[in-house]
Formats: sequence, structure tokens, C-alpha cells
Amino acid sequence: MKATEILIEEHLVINRVLAALESAAHSAENGQPVRPAFFYDAADFVRGFADGCHHRKEENVLFKAMAEAGIPVTGGPIGVMLSEHEQGRQLIRAMRTAAQEWEAGSQAARLSAAQAALGYVQLLRQHIDKENGILFPMADRALSPSQQKKVADDFEHVEHEETGEGVHEKYLALAEALETEAASWR
Repeated sequence: MKATEILIEEHLVINRVLAALESAAHSAENGQPVRPAFFYDAADFVRGFADGCHHRKEENVLFKAMAEAGIPVTGGPIGVMLSEHEQGRQLIRAMRTAAQEWEAGSQAARLSAAQAALGYVQLLRQHIDKENGILFPMADRALSPSQQKKVADDFEHVEHEETGEGVHEKYLALAEALETEAASWR
């Protein structure tokens, strides 16, 4: 499997959580019963899987390989992706902070958590579309089969050595739990 195919499969999992988060945010905006901790759990998924594993693979492995193959980091698609990763981190921090304030009793924070969540969902969906439609095909053209294999092998190292054994599975289970909970509000 090509390295970019691994990332596209991970995008499918991330998109499932984005759908659950969007549902939770709309439910919170409409005053339906939603646990503030749902937003913590979603933030944990993002930090552990989307950012801690997936973005780490992109930033520390794929983007470096692409740069070595001659694709500029600044002023091009890689720079845009890096900037969007940081924007996503900021939105997740805002969502988590608002969820904590909401849990402490602030009803205004309920809406802030929902708005930050929806901002994140919108950002990430567009981001994933750009990666799948532009950046990954660019990587596939720029990287030789041996470079693709090295990137995929380095992904395995990130997943098993840097993030730890069983971490990927833990976040897949959390994604499933978030989906199931969100489905109960529909």
C-alpha cells in the first residue's frame, strides 16, 4: 500500500469523528442534552489520532520526503497544510476550553464549544479534500516507489514506536464510541 493510501484511510476515520462532532455541535446549539465531555473526548481523539499520529506522519515523514523530492515547503501546498494543522490545533484548544467552562456552568460557553467544533469540522473537511485531491497525488508523482516504501515504513515507525503500541486501536475505538453517541441524538 502506498503511503498516501494509508493517510487516505486515516482520513476516513477522521471524517467519521468530524460527522459525530458536527452532530454534537448542532445538538448543543439547539439546547439538546449533550455532554460537555463529548467535546473533551473528541479533542482527545484529535490530539491523539488526527494530530498525534496522522499529522505527525504527514509533518515528520511525508512532507519531509516531498521536500527532499523538490516540492517547496513554504509558499506551496505543504506550507498551506502546515498552517491549517496549526489552525486546527487552535480550534481544538478553544473547543476544549469552552467545554470546560460549559461544564462549570457557563451556558455561553456551550455555544462557544459548538462554534469552535463547527469551525474545526469545516476546516478539516476542506483540508482533507485538499490533501486527498491535490497534495497526495502530487506526492505520488514526486516520490519513486522506493521512496514511497520508505515513507510507509517510516509511518509504521511513527505508529508503533513514537505513538506507542495499541494507541492507534485505542483511538479507533474512541471514534466508534463518539459515532455511536452522536447517532443517539439524530
